[in-house]
Amino acid sequence: MRILFGSEFYSPSVGGVQEVVRQLAERMVLRGHDVTVATTALPSRQSDTLNGVKIKGFRISGNLAHGINGKVAEYRRFVESQAFDVILIKAAQQWTFDALWPVLADIRARKTFIPCGFSGLYEPVYADYFARLPNILHQFDHLIFYASDYRDINFAKRQGITKYSIIPNGASELEFSTEPDASFRQRHDIASDDLLFLTVGSLGKMKGHLDVAKAFLAADLANHPATLILNGNEGEHIAFTSRLEVMARKAREYHRMMNDIYRTEGIPSACKYVVHGLLNKADVRLGRYAASNYDVHIPTFRGELQKVIEDIYAQGGGKRVLLTDFSRPELIQAYMNADLFVFASHVEYSPLVLFESAAAGTPFLSVPVGNAAEIAEWTGAGVICPAPQDERGYTKVDPKLFGELWAHLASDRMQLRRMGQTGRRNWAERFTWESITDRYESIFRKVITHA
Repeated sequence: MRILFGSEFYSPSVGGVQEVVRQLAERMVLRGHDVTVATTALPSRQSDTLNGVKIKGFRISGNLAHGINGKVAEYRRFVESQAFDVILIKAAQQWTFDALWPVLADIRARKTFIPCGFSGLYEPVYADYFARLPNILHQFDHLIFYASDYRDINFAKRQGITKYSIIPNGASELEFSTEPDASFRQRHDIASDDLLFLTVGSLGKMKGHLDVAKAFLAADLANHPATLILNGNEGEHIAFTSRLEVMARKAREYHRMMNDIYRTEGIPSACKYVVHGLLNKADVRLGRYAASNYDVHIPTFRGELQKVIEDIYAQGGGKRVLLTDFSRPELIQAYMNADLFVFASHVEYSPLVLFESAAAGTPFLSVPVGNAAEIAEWTGAGVICPAPQDERGYTKVDPKLFGELWAHLASDRMQLRRMGQTGRRNWAERFTWESITDRYESIFRKVITHA
């Protein structure tokens, strides 16, 4: 099969969406398929192929709600003109999906789509977007959801969508087949009998690192020595100290991009890009872009996190915090050496980190974000701490309650080991990327056969 994946970002960019697409694309290549990924062009990308996957980058950004900026016509021509058998677009509310709306009927390939949660469903700015979406969904041959009860699948059912499958996320059997490294704790000055806790996600308020730190402070661990690893890429969400710096960085990015377009395509293309961006209110308007796309409360977050960490050390009782950004192999070892994975993110769809925790044989404690409760049930590795959602669907974490449940779980390490073993077993049976790829391949063949 000739397969096209549409993903707003792809390697070397790092993130949950990128990882899912990478796992599927590379495994499809190993099965003999011709695979291309259409994605955002990145200056840091050194090659147009990676592990057999062809990468076609486009200078496009945005979505229909905020405006799409860049070479949209080129992208549409590419999708229409290439003889793909099937295309799979990952996620709504981003340009690889939104830019195809006007030309869906002209695309000869069979069309499949992973809605990926509809994070903007309750946001006023997306009201018109979701009013138009039902007609778009009906033009796809098959939809794929990660959860059996979530806002995206429930939305689709209300619109009469019947051609869909539920395929969970997973974790790589290649990565998690490694043995636990006994020297991991030694490398990080953690005693073998100390409690070790881990959370993973980009450092920022939405991923819950601050809430986890507050819960760790509140947790009564009976003075048992314990280390909390807060792992995450600082990236854009913590590197800035003011809105002015955010705007300055965007200005530098824009200047570099315009120079690149000028050098490679000349003045007319550069001028066209500027005009198009102004008309669509895209990221040329740096202040608005910064305010809408970045956490402008970064200084508050950094200050709060630092204050909580200081309070943890002042509390005594043998607690310590490691703020890390591990390499992938070292992160796998962190998963495998931890006694408990803790997760307090405010917004998710189907968190990969919970599957990775189960794959490592480590139980998890999570708030009911995305379909975390369903993952806990599927894997048998998780406990869910109650937490409400606000009117826009964001989870509101109670650090005190989370800390109480955390301390209760940590008091019974034998039970934690049993949960971890159950999770590892269930992951190996149902949630490896190899078995998940089987299901995607089957759907692709089915939609092609019924063309």
